[in-house]
Amino acid sequence: MSFLKKLKEKFTTQSDSVTEKFKSGLSKTRNSFASKVNDLMKRYRKVDEEFFEELEEILISSDVGVHTVMDLIDELKDVARSRNIQDTNELKSAISEKLAEMLHKDDQDGHLNMQESGMTVILFVGVNGVGKTTSIGKLAYRFKNEGKKVLLAAGDTFRAGAIEQLEVWGERAGVDVIKHQQGSDPAAVIYDSVKAAKSRNVDVLLCDTAGRLQNKVNLMKELEKIKRVIEREVPGAPHEVLLVVDATTGQNAMSQAKIFGESTDVSGLILTKLDGTAKGGIVLAIRHELDIPVKFVGLGEKIDDLEPFDPDKFVYGLFAGLEEEAE
Repeated sequence: MSFLKKLKEKFTTQSDSVTEKFKSGLSKTRNSFASKVNDLMKRYRKVDEEFFEELEEILISSDVGVHTVMDLIDELKDVARSRNIQDTNELKSAISEKLAEMLHKDDQDGHLNMQESGMTVILFVGVNGVGKTTSIGKLAYRFKNEGKKVLLAAGDTFRAGAIEQLEVWGERAGVDVIKHQQGSDPAAVIYDSVKAAKSRNVDVLLCDTAGRLQNKVNLMKELEKIKRVIEREVPGAPHEVLLVVDATTGQNAMSQAKIFGESTDVSGLILTKLDGTAKGGIVLAIRHELDIPVKFVGLGEKIDDLEPFDPDKFVYGLFAGLEEEAE
């Protein structure tokens, strides 16, 4: 049985709301990517160099990333040779299989480093406008629903309205926010938040930070200071440093991931607005080229639409309907 058919069988028989979210959330990327692949399969019945050249262009236009595409095409050529694949239809499953392999690098995707005893501290970084505050609110809601005691730290004291925005999300999620005035020292806010979290026996502390990139040196110094404050109060923390990027920006998200990766010890990625873009291939580029685990993806605007990243569900969502259309 082909890899695509296995995925289809697995997620059709085990269909759940999360699988459906991946399927609907990736519809724009799928409609762009899958329809082009289907068209390519119809026009080329034979696997040859021209076929691979067009496939390469389709993948690059889906923001899979040039280096990732080159590696993928090389691997597909090897598969075609080793399995003696002549018909392009037979290569469909190999494409999905190789994409899944690229995403299945380790078991860190979709999993957070939660402490079994004591408090888990998660630091959020990312430029303004990517959905950082929204992601914090949605994660707070998720943790609260899991029965955890959650506290938010309004560490973005730079952007006008950032503190108020976090408070709105805190109200929606039903959790408290520790804040100072706009323009305050972010490290002081985080320090007070950690102290408050300890005194309240909080399970999870979610810390917002400023999202400016104009000066990498200042950004790095500020984040290092915040991390020192956290580690001094909670040894081993922060347990996660999550970079939030906007999927709709495509390769721009890749640039941000590189800059923050150089400035901080990013442990994972939250990719927002995946449902609003045809550039979902950026997940593959970031995962393959920067080797940063994808922890969560935004698949809608509702408070419960931030889901743990599942490589198989992502590939299924990307290819759902491809076989039926092509057969």
